[in-house]
Amino acid sequence: MFVDRAKILITSGRGGNGSVSFRREPFVPQGGPDGGDGGKGGDVVIVADENLRTLMDFRYKRKYEAQSGEDGRKKKQFGKNGEDLYVRVPVGTLVIDAKSKAVMKDLKTHDDRVIAARGGRGGRGNVRFKNSVRQAPNFAEAGGFPVEKEIELVLKLIADVGLVGYPNVGKSTLLSVATSASPKIGNYHFTTTTPNLGVVHLFDSSFVIA
Repeated sequence: MFVDRAKILITSGRGGNGSVSFRREPFVPQGGPDGGDGGKGGDVVIVADENLRTLMDFRYKRKYEAQSGEDGRKKKQFGKNGEDLYVRVPVGTLVIDAKSKAVMKDLKTHDDRVIAARGGRGGRGNVRFKNSVRQAPNFAEAGGFPVEKEIELVLKLIADVGLVGYPNVGKSTLLSVATSASPKIGNYHFTTTTPNLGVVHLFDSSFVIA
């Protein structure tokens, strides 16, 4: 068994600001407030995908950011919510908060998921602050801040294919040619004393070989 690790930086979406707006109608010189709420920021969701085998992709891209919510608008129109961002990982991945070292979730089956960073709440528009005393509030609520976290992904790999043969017949050499693994190679028996794993890429799929 081989343990694959990767660290990524995730940021949820900022909440949209509430709107400060007042009705503007003919013959209504002082219309009431009509500012709408801001949209919620998008969550960052980590999802298990049975079609993935390794964490290799996270070596090339480390930052992931969800969409922010839109600001509220006049006429009590809500801002659009930010889209959630789905980060797909292999089944069997442990999702760990890198700062606290707490395990957020063990993604054991396909489509298991965890919200790793929640989006900011949308701010309330000024129409929400109207009451019997305050008829024309000229303020609104700001959107909630995004959440930024460093996440550690840990995957225990079990090989899909195993190379079996007599000592010193070229198993490690074959592994080094077929994959990007760098096993120890020597012209003597028992050069390899612990398993080496590598990933073979074929078009849009991959598998693990040991």
